[in-house]
Amino acid sequence: MMIRKGIITAEDLYAYAWISDPSVNSQSGTIAYIFKTADKENNSYRSNVRLVELDGCNDRSFTEGDKDELPIWSPCGKKLAFLRPGAEGKQIWIKPWQGGDAVQLTSAKYGVETFVWSPDGLRIAYTARTQAEAEKISGIGKSNEQTITGQSFSRTSPRAEGSGWWDGRYTHLFVIEAEGTHTQQLTYGDIVASQPFWSPDGEELAYLAKIVDDPVLDPDLLIFCDIYKINISDGKIVKLTDSSLFISQASYSPKGDTIDFIANDRAYGSATHNNLYTIETSGGLPAIINSQLDMQIGNVVLSDMKSFGTSPAPLYGSVSDESPMYVIGSLHGNAHVYRFSRKGSYEAVTSGDRDVYQLAISADGRYIIAASSDAASPGELYRIDTFTKKELRLTAWNDQIMREKEVSTPQSFWFTTADEWELQGWLMKPSLMESGDKYPMLLHIHGGPHALYGNSYSHEFQALAAKGYGILFINPRGSFGYGQHFAQACRGDFGGRDYEDLLDAVDYVLSHYNFIDENRLGVCGGSYGGFLTSWIVGQNDRFRAAVTERSISNWLSFFGTSDIGISYTEGEIEGNPWEDAEKLWARSPLAYVKNIQTPLLILHGEQDLRCPIGQAEELYTALKRLGKETEFVRFPKSNHALPRNGIPSLRLERLKRTSDWFDRYL
Repeated sequence: MMIRKGIITAEDLYAYAWISDPSVNSQSGTIAYIFKTADKENNSYRSNVRLVELDGCNDRSFTEGDKDELPIWSPCGKKLAFLRPGAEGKQIWIKPWQGGDAVQLTSAKYGVETFVWSPDGLRIAYTARTQAEAEKISGIGKSNEQTITGQSFSRTSPRAEGSGWWDGRYTHLFVIEAEGTHTQQLTYGDIVASQPFWSPDGEELAYLAKIVDDPVLDPDLLIFCDIYKINISDGKIVKLTDSSLFISQASYSPKGDTIDFIANDRAYGSATHNNLYTIETSGGLPAIINSQLDMQIGNVVLSDMKSFGTSPAPLYGSVSDESPMYVIGSLHGNAHVYRFSRKGSYEAVTSGDRDVYQLAISADGRYIIAASSDAASPGELYRIDTFTKKELRLTAWNDQIMREKEVSTPQSFWFTTADEWELQGWLMKPSLMESGDKYPMLLHIHGGPHALYGNSYSHEFQALAAKGYGILFINPRGSFGYGQHFAQACRGDFGGRDYEDLLDAVDYVLSHYNFIDENRLGVCGGSYGGFLTSWIVGQNDRFRAAVTERSISNWLSFFGTSDIGISYTEGEIEGNPWEDAEKLWARSPLAYVKNIQTPLLILHGEQDLRCPIGQAEELYTALKRLGKETEFVRFPKSNHALPRNGIPSLRLERLKRTSDWFDRYL
């Protein structure tokens, strides 16, 4: 007799392990990585550093903290540095590989943001915020009621999602001796220095920054980021790039004659593909390396099981002049490791339907260590031979829950829209589907819009499929992963052909899959997906229930209240409130609130600065005034990233409220 497995529930969030941030020891090959779990008792997360060997053996805990992150081996392989939070923010700690206690290295007043070892292992460069003059004159940070003052702003964009309102401080570059004996500040002024990286000889330190010398220009309105290098001996700073690119990650080539970096020219606003560039360290113009491949460089696959950092800068396979570069690229619902030559030829090193979200490389270039997920399982570590492409799985932390639960594996399909575009989508069957029965279906819409759904594990999708829903998700035009022309296709047309793409996908599924009940359809999404959810129910009554979260309802008010309101509204809707008010209003779901007949649940985090909670309040108030069926849930201490790394109990509540709403109406 076959024993049926259990179903995945919202509470299974506490059973997962999140694996990230691999770093390979140059001498032993030992891999350090972050092991993270949700802590039910403390309603938080725990993370510490673990070690595993290149053959997958001897996986063991290495640090004792419960919030450790970003492990990086010293070049000699004898020490491991990592970040650990304390009373003054995150600080760099160092622990000997062969044993001994971890020791705190830095004491930055406002914490360390990121760091990197020097090639000789004698120094560590790091970035940290510095004390602002504003603290001396306006009382920033003081809580005493007798001394509290108003906080004054003069910059155009004084707030940022994830970090809150600007505190007047800037981020600068520092170098500290690895023994902790001396610290030197390298940059000054009203700049934000980030992503430091050393030249191979250790004589120069490069970093990213946006420095505007013209007092007429507004730094908050300029979309670029340049590479600077500083000579450690004399402090001389040289600007390498020409302020024409938005640069996100960079690294010196092994020989030190070039710097290779990931950037885009913002030709299509936020819809612009990242490309792989190179520039000579002696100066010159950047050149695109990946011109033969129209692909988004970097990982932009969306999932609620990804709560770690960005894709890494280019990595190298050797120290030769022809050293290949390794980067992650997103294409057709997958994220793979790609190897590029300096002449632009390329090949995928990984294969299959998967989401490679981070990677490291062994000192000899033989092995890639990839953190990778797929649609049926959360992320684990894999070793990929760069010569043979053979893989060895190194960790298996999520295997037990996957064995115990019924997992619904999405089925990929391609379909042709009414205007003859080829689009990719996926359909998940209910986890315990019985042959011959009919089931309700949820259309789930991703955010961005310039991101993509793909072959990555989603706890939310699995929990909803376990409740008896079919889950449809697609990449409408505007998504990354299908070429630059496709990615820019929704600019100026939000709620236009992207909306039609979604309805075409529903029609395709209903005509090809007979287990879906066409009379029990729901729609949901967050951020841009929430915008389209609210838009859809204002345009037609096809869906019997809807859930919109973290969304935009009114472009006129969004413009001045979001941390990206100016650039996003002008770049995506192509207008502003004083010149294009009618255009912005015509693209606002709030303008069609009288048409909404679909019961609509509104979910929003109170600390969301990307899509401020006022967007939800405006929509909810209008719906209630008109007597519509609606409900509004405000999540405290939650920002735009609630579904990915919010407070665990609130993530569970969000899922439960979503499924309860659809259960009620479908």
